[in-house]
Amino acid sequence: MTEKRPVLVATEADDITADMVITELNRREVPVVRFNPVDIGEDLTVSARFGTCPAPVAGQVRTPSRTADLAHVRSVYWRRPEWPSFPHLAPNDSRFATAQVRYGLGGILYAFDSPLWANHPLRIAAADYKPAQLSLAQQLGFTVPPTLVTNDPVEACQFIRTQGDAIFKTLRWTPYTREGVPVTGWADPVTADEIDDSVRVTPHLFQARVDKVADLRVLIVGRHTFAVRIDSELLDWRKDYSALTYTVEHLPDRVDKALHAYLDHLELVSGSFDLAVDRAGDYWWLELNPNGQWGWLETETGLPMSAAFADLLMQGDNR
Repeated sequence: MTEKRPVLVATEADDITADMVITELNRREVPVVRFNPVDIGEDLTVSARFGTCPAPVAGQVRTPSRTADLAHVRSVYWRRPEWPSFPHLAPNDSRFATAQVRYGLGGILYAFDSPLWANHPLRIAAADYKPAQLSLAQQLGFTVPPTLVTNDPVEACQFIRTQGDAIFKTLRWTPYTREGVPVTGWADPVTADEIDDSVRVTPHLFQARVDKVADLRVLIVGRHTFAVRIDSELLDWRKDYSALTYTVEHLPDRVDKALHAYLDHLELVSGSFDLAVDRAGDYWWLELNPNGQWGWLETETGLPMSAAFADLLMQGDNR
């Protein structure tokens, strides 16, 4: 029987990946309190006290079925929580209420001193800037595709013509609908003829296309590395999962160490990396998702990813 310090899991209602980790923690008899910030006021209650006891923060997080003592939280798995937007309120009231939840509930959670976070939301946010990712990757010795981030259409045209074969990528995935239909931003080919003055509205990311033969999704959990080769004919393999084949990959030691150093620099304990493999077998940096999906890869390969997350969360020490 393990000691009864709970693991907090913050995520949306339907999260198969979180379910896999929770199942593993349940198997090990580790108490889990799962919650979603969007449920505040209905199925989520928080209460915290400061300056009234020896602990930096004391109080509780309560759901209809579970209660966590804030002074004894072992670790926090910050997966894909949803923040409330209060659409039933007037716009000013909605903005006010939304801010109070983010800075109230968020502030209580951020006040934790000793629990391990996987990952801390402030660290996730800081790690999610693609231009900064590219800069750090180059500093750590990764081969980075020539990339331009600009809102200057003249520079964009010049860059695309110089590269000959270029792609466009969004700087941040954002929920988006067009005529009521959800759409997403893929990595897509782009030509100079497609560039017009609308580029001036926001920065755009243009990148030389890597002459790749395969992609790699690398999940790091603590000191564990799980690398999966994804073979397809697609520029962006996320477009069609049915067209993919998977092979467990063993990374060169220098690449593995560089990926761990990358996370250490950003103060993250886990992350999902995307790399490309070219015809010479060399690895190219693409990007890091500090809170990426991996559950389907465990199903496809049998790699013990959820067990590694359970090990990490059971450790429960931010040092």
